[in-house]
Amino acid sequence: MQLMSNEEQDKVRLDKWLWAARFYKTRALAKEAIEGGKVHCRGERCKPSKEPKVGDELVLRAGYDERTVVIEQLSAVRRGAPQAQLLYRETQESLEAREKSAELRKAGALGIQTDGRPNKKQRRQIHRFKEQ
Repeated sequence: MQLMSNEEQDKVRLDKWLWAARFYKTRALAKEAIEGGKVHCRGERCKPSKEPKVGDELVLRAGYDERTVVIEQLSAVRRGAPQAQLLYRETQESLEAREKSAELRKAGALGIQTDGRPNKKQRRQIHRFKEQ
């Protein structure tokens, strides 16, 4: 992987880095996530134009999962997944929390577990309940 000079490294936008690190498929999606408050840098909400530094801690929320990653390298170029994984390191606490959350979801502890779509009788009961 080709590294950038120190001068160029300071000028990488956060949305571009998130795209290059393959957290989001497009820069537009990365920008939306940042503006929507799903990305926090150093514990604060930030803007897409923020210039991350090596060693910064990012908290990324996506669906049920929340990741805490530390920036290892900066890059403005999107490469393959193996090279993209070298750009950051996920904290051990974050990994453990995601695994625990996934186990709870599989066990059905979060949310309602159903047998599938309601049958005709159950639909009638739902409609009656909503009308009341």
